[in-house]
Amino acid sequence: MIPLPVFILLSLVCFCESDDRLTLGKPLSTGDKLVSSGGVFALGFFSPKNSTANSYIGIWYNKIPERTYVWVANRDSPITSGSAGKLALTNNSDLVLSDSKGSTLWTTMNNITSRINGTAAILLDSGNLVVRLLNGTYIWQSFNYPTDTILPDMPLALSTNDHLYGRLFAWSGPDDPTTGDYSMGGDSSLDLQVIIWNGTRPYWRRSAWDGALVSALYQSSTGSILSQTIVNRGGSFYLTFTVSDGSPSMRIMLHYTGMFKFLAWNNNSSSWEVFIQQPNLSCDSYAYCGPFGYCDGTETVPKCNCFSGFEPDGVNFSQGCRRKEELVCGGGGFSTLSGMKTPDKFVYVRNRSFDECAEECSRNCSCSAYAYANQKNGSITVEQSRCLIWLDELVDTGKFRDGSGENLYLRLAGSSVDKESSVLKVVLPVMASLLILACIFLVWICKSRGKRRIKEIQNRHTQQHTKNSKSDELDNVELPSICFEDIVTATDNFSVYNMLGKGGFANVYKGMFGGGKEVAIKRLSKGSGQGADEFINEVVLIAKLQHRNLVRLLGYCAHEDEKLLVYEYLPNKSLDAFLFDATKKYVLDWSTRFRVIKGIARGLLYLHQDSRLTIIHRDLKASNVLLDAEMNPKISDFGMARIFLGNEQQTNTIRVVGT
Repeated sequence: MIPLPVFILLSLVCFCESDDRLTLGKPLSTGDKLVSSGGVFALGFFSPKNSTANSYIGIWYNKIPERTYVWVANRDSPITSGSAGKLALTNNSDLVLSDSKGSTLWTTMNNITSRINGTAAILLDSGNLVVRLLNGTYIWQSFNYPTDTILPDMPLALSTNDHLYGRLFAWSGPDDPTTGDYSMGGDSSLDLQVIIWNGTRPYWRRSAWDGALVSALYQSSTGSILSQTIVNRGGSFYLTFTVSDGSPSMRIMLHYTGMFKFLAWNNNSSSWEVFIQQPNLSCDSYAYCGPFGYCDGTETVPKCNCFSGFEPDGVNFSQGCRRKEELVCGGGGFSTLSGMKTPDKFVYVRNRSFDECAEECSRNCSCSAYAYANQKNGSITVEQSRCLIWLDELVDTGKFRDGSGENLYLRLAGSSVDKESSVLKVVLPVMASLLILACIFLVWICKSRGKRRIKEIQNRHTQQHTKNSKSDELDNVELPSICFEDIVTATDNFSVYNMLGKGGFANVYKGMFGGGKEVAIKRLSKGSGQGADEFINEVVLIAKLQHRNLVRLLGYCAHEDEKLLVYEYLPNKSLDAFLFDATKKYVLDWSTRFRVIKGIARGLLYLHQDSRLTIIHRDLKASNVLLDAEMNPKISDFGMARIFLGNEQQTNTIRVVGT
């Protein structure tokens, strides 16, 4: 016999557990509600504002004073006025919503023909309503059947062949949960992009997925970070969102106006804060700029532009752009457009290398452009390359302000381009053969020529009072002189595909030396006097500086008019790429920013006080602070730096420097 106090305690425990679930014989009636175990979400019957005639069953935030619905079961089959509703779990493990007349308004239809003991419908703290077997298996969940809202960890299918595929559908109005005109989901023909439709017409489109697992990071004013991730589940792709620990309530919704909004609850204002929304540019709506036109987000006021080689096809961009010179099959060439939103209506070609992708487009007279991406996401079940080609018109293209996006290779007409291409096909193999034959000789002379070249540049461009001291120090520089041919090979002949950045006096390329060692190679512009000064300063100064917050110089090369510096490769590039990027700046939470600030300060203290030379950088800015894989800062670009001699504490410059 169970003692009375124990019996009462067990009864209370059972009562508390039943608040978040329905079981066989325990339905939910009008006026009742389920509350998740942590009190985050509630499920029950509701009537929208200004519409008390109909009622629905849905899920809303339980602790937020502003009633916010995230899921509605019977949005197109409301319980009419004067009728009571009941949500019950049946013997076949189905959830069934019925009215007082016994009419079924909504059901899960789990297709289980026999009774399974222990089945329960449970509302989780994630906002997911699940039908769960006794062994913990989910046989149905509301996350697979969204209405207008995506919650953290809820998957949105990109793969339309999945039997669970479903779109988001906006409400018809602010107080009308019935299915509206706007919908959002994976493309019905391809598994690489998300589209918002207005009825059957595309309204907004996200550019094709390039294979990155974490494709975007967003931050609200509260400092909370929301990560957008692509998940591969058995060959089917899903878009999911996760939030940082301790974040307030965050959600993503398709608004009845067609806007795709990212929202976070602000306790200070007791309201939902919109921190990202799409489309966010005036020309960002689908195909707004017409064929061969693109929405240029780099302009102060975003506007439509034509591609190079095209002109407006009319007085405005409603008709798009047309070619200035018609294509001739087998002729012309390709122009590289960086930072682009890839167009719609592409053909997805699998299992191609970059060269094979280019050839796929070149040999097709109807191909107007191509794009290529490596999908190195660690999954052996995912294609390792993504080749897209476009036949005839390019529609819904854009250029991103923040430098994101990818390279689009656009086909252009022109006999000069064709002739140049033909000449290159003959000349390049010949040049390659000559370079191989000359390589042994060049290796022998490369090192001595490099140091001699540095001295010649120094004698022409450096100030007289530093010239002699630097000339003496060059003989003691303990850095290898790297052969120019090795650098050409490492950068694939300074391919645009390997370019990391571009400045007024130098371009920076990613290189790969033997053994898989990644480096960053700074190629100073030819004929630039300021570039020569930068070259001398960086070789002389950085070779003498050793500090964890200063970039490390690995070697240099001076070959005829070429001046190159080889640095350690820092995968996160420069600080400005995060500070001024709308999608990346949220990675810099306060702790990371503070660590970056301290690292820069340590580097400056070393330059000003603790190094063997007293050095003033003179061009310290966000673009000259590089970040390693752990977001540790390293000061770079010492081309403008000035050495203070002896007890010197001030000096005059003879020209304006830096930016």
